[in-house]
Amino acid sequence: QAQLVESGGGLVQPGGSLRLSCVASGSLFSFAAMGWYRQAPGKQRELVASIFTGDNTNYLDSVKGRFTISRDHAKRTLYLQMNSLKPEDTAVYYCNYRDYDVSWGQGTQVTVSS
Repeated sequence: QAQLVESGGGLVQPGGSLRLSCVASGSLFSFAAMGWYRQAPGKQRELVASIFTGDNTNYLDSVKGRFTISRDHAKRTLYLQMNSLKPEDTAVYYCNYRDYDVSWGQGTQVTVSS
């Protein structure tokens, strides 16, 4: 059974950086497209960044040039490097597979505030 465990969130000042991690169990990680999603209070969950076979990537316009998605197959870990953080990036961040019905993890809270 595939499981996803996110970590790395926290409180950071505007302009700061964080790196989120998502450790995946199960066989999907080795070949399936994955994404980082976020959900702010009172808003729907949105897809922030995706990584596909061959490590091609895609980003939400508002995070382009600031966020970088990557993965380490040996560690079965998905990453999201977030730089130049803004208050509007505040949300709970989740990882998941793009095309498979896998249960959501608990997420990791990112709060950008002075």
